[in-house]
Amino acid sequence: MLISQIEVGNFRKLEAVRIDLSQEKTVFVGANNSGKTSAMTALRRFLVEPREFMITDFTLSNWSKLNAFGKAWEAGQDSPYSTNPPQQSLETEPAESAVVSTASASPVGGVSMDSLDLAATPMTAALNPTPLFSELLPHIDVWLDVQDGEMHYVKPLIPTLDWESGLLGVRLIFEPEDIGAVRKEYCTLRAKNAEIIRLASEKGEKVEVTLWPSSLIDFLERRIGRFFKVKAYLLDPAKLADPVDGIARPQISDSAAEPLERNPLEGLIRVNEINAQRGLGQQVASRFGRDDGADPVEPRGGRKLSAQLRSYYDKHLDPTDAPEVDDLKALQALSNARSAFDDRLTSCFSSALKELEYLGYPGVTDPKLTIATNIRLQDGLNHASAVQYHVPSATADPSQRLPEDSNGLGYQNLVSMVFALMSFRDGWMKVGKAGLAPPTATSFPPPLHLVLIEEPEAHLHAQVQQVFMKHAYDVLRNHADLKNSTKLKTQLVVSTHSSHIAHSSDFESLRYFRRLPASPQRSVPTAFVVNLKNVFGEGDKTGKFVTRYLKATHCDLFFADGAVLIEGSAERILVPHFVESRAEFEYLKRCYISWLEIGGSHAHRLRQLIETVGLTTLIITDLDAKDTSTGHAIAPQRRTGQEARNDTLRKWIPAKKGLDELIDLTEDEKVRRYSNGFAVRSAYQTPVKITFKEVETEAISYTFEDAIFFKNMTFFAESKGTGLAASYKKVLTEAVDVPDLVAKVRHAIANAEKAEFALDLLYSEDVDTLLVPDYITNGLKWFISELQVTEDAHAPKSNVAP
Repeated sequence: MLISQIEVGNFRKLEAVRIDLSQEKTVFVGANNSGKTSAMTALRRFLVEPREFMITDFTLSNWSKLNAFGKAWEAGQDSPYSTNPPQQSLETEPAESAVVSTASASPVGGVSMDSLDLAATPMTAALNPTPLFSELLPHIDVWLDVQDGEMHYVKPLIPTLDWESGLLGVRLIFEPEDIGAVRKEYCTLRAKNAEIIRLASEKGEKVEVTLWPSSLIDFLERRIGRFFKVKAYLLDPAKLADPVDGIARPQISDSAAEPLERNPLEGLIRVNEINAQRGLGQQVASRFGRDDGADPVEPRGGRKLSAQLRSYYDKHLDPTDAPEVDDLKALQALSNARSAFDDRLTSCFSSALKELEYLGYPGVTDPKLTIATNIRLQDGLNHASAVQYHVPSATADPSQRLPEDSNGLGYQNLVSMVFALMSFRDGWMKVGKAGLAPPTATSFPPPLHLVLIEEPEAHLHAQVQQVFMKHAYDVLRNHADLKNSTKLKTQLVVSTHSSHIAHSSDFESLRYFRRLPASPQRSVPTAFVVNLKNVFGEGDKTGKFVTRYLKATHCDLFFADGAVLIEGSAERILVPHFVESRAEFEYLKRCYISWLEIGGSHAHRLRQLIETVGLTTLIITDLDAKDTSTGHAIAPQRRTGQEARNDTLRKWIPAKKGLDELIDLTEDEKVRRYSNGFAVRSAYQTPVKITFKEVETEAISYTFEDAIFFKNMTFFAESKGTGLAASYKKVLTEAVDVPDLVAKVRHAIANAEKAEFALDLLYSEDVDTLLVPDYITNGLKWFISELQVTEDAHAPKSNVAP
């Protein structure tokens, strides 16, 4: 049995997403603020600790719709879409706004009720407020893939008597235990506020204060823990629908459905997590620290290794818990130590106790004082130096040891996470003392172990990140009863910002979280999830190429705001420098750009991936003219029937092959826009005006190197460089006319080291006087404009420089 997929709805940025889980490891990747943390938090809220739910876990675009329910309740209606006329409700008068000067403002979310377009809300349950209200609430649908022989695990989930195996689903939804109680208290408070405002107005007092609750969201911010709980409902596998354009289509709630008496996933899934905040490094004092020293704070999900060891000892190793023969020696040693220590303490305290008796206490009838110790083995782990690191030395002095927080944070993090995984595994399998209790119906391990790890890369060296990902799953399965087991399954889910972890993971295990901008249909930015396993299909040669390419380049494509595909090594060296050094490209310095060097003949192979992840992309490529009769590369010329050899231009963008047609395209015609909110543009060489031997004419370059030359002829005429730069200077001296110049430049480039040429320019003192070729300038300016639009749609930032 495995979790096949989960569908998350109305939870933070995840308005409606499906996340397929791999059989072993699933890795969440994506740019910042793309929803990875939302997904991990949703799993934690629903499967680990529902009491942590907050109003901010509700998708922001639903706040105004929930507030509309509050206003409808105050008006005596069941919902904003009810057709029944306003009635007296709950023996209260319809409450006016409890705010005098800021009636439409919500101090929680800033959502104005006046801006709510009720007509835009689905009317699937207009006459029944409960399902409509529930459609706005956070939920998660867990779909289990159950095999033959596992039916006894899932009896409460079986939908029909003829079901034998396959998918079974359960919906966990965070909803009111009694929606009538929510409505009653909210309306009562609002009516009370309105009465206070009315009385103040009658007295002529000017009230400019916001009374709580100003809206239903404001009310729920304080009361959500009192009225809401996670309830479980069965789902129908026959109604499971595939996402459309990446947006999940969860089943519509049945208004007549009754929640299950208990969560059916309890006993089926054991969930453990390693939080992103692991509390490594020096201990810090709590807000109310003790007078005798620091009161260490241990955030949930992360503790110091000494505390982890103490917890592991208590559960699995404590010899006093159901002692065995092997424990007797330790217990005897503990008893001897206690007796010896008691004798020593009695001797040391004897004079002090006698002095106390002379003061009248204890009296004749009072119990006498004595000294006794209660030494426990686990107390030896209950201090900051319980775990120490031996410091190697030439003298092999065993006393050279340091406490755990004296080691590097990376090593602490690695040891802590690996030990946590071991503890999770041993806790699941009830290793040691934990397994000695008499067997009960709940003492057997659940068939599925789900482990969540958030950002394991914190403090870890790049190589260690890869090593950890390769071995983490093996640690979780390193038990005799797990290695070859088909009945007990482990699924590991990792969220990361690290390209090294993505690189070390199988391509089919990656789940890409893509940001969706705000739109008329979505009032706030949301996200959806792409299963990269399905990008290229089975046995696709292009898919194999892309996978190998990404493995070879440690590509950070999955974490970038945008991508620039570069034709060759010279562009890869110089174009990023142009971006860093030129004021016109200043905006790109604050963006996370993935630069990929991939030839024009291969850039189109990334098409499926780019279009699937929806990443704004600029392709800087070469025109590469060819003779149609021979197929050989030639110098580009107009009106000669030449074509481009570049497959990216021919097959992708702009999907043209004629040289004259490509040259005459406008800048806008080099852009392809996609319906799901991103665009891709090609940038290739275009004709430039040059003056040579006092003759002004048009030059058509075909590579980055000759485009640099034609744009900077004066620069190279005065250059003191070597290699290709020196050849350019010689060409300018020896060429007799423009055709001769073009031929000699082409010959010089064919016999040059392009990367060496770019490096010579990069390290020259006058590199910043180089003019950027027009096709690159135009492409980068378009790229900036697209990223600015994306930024405004997702998370507007101040343009004021720090």
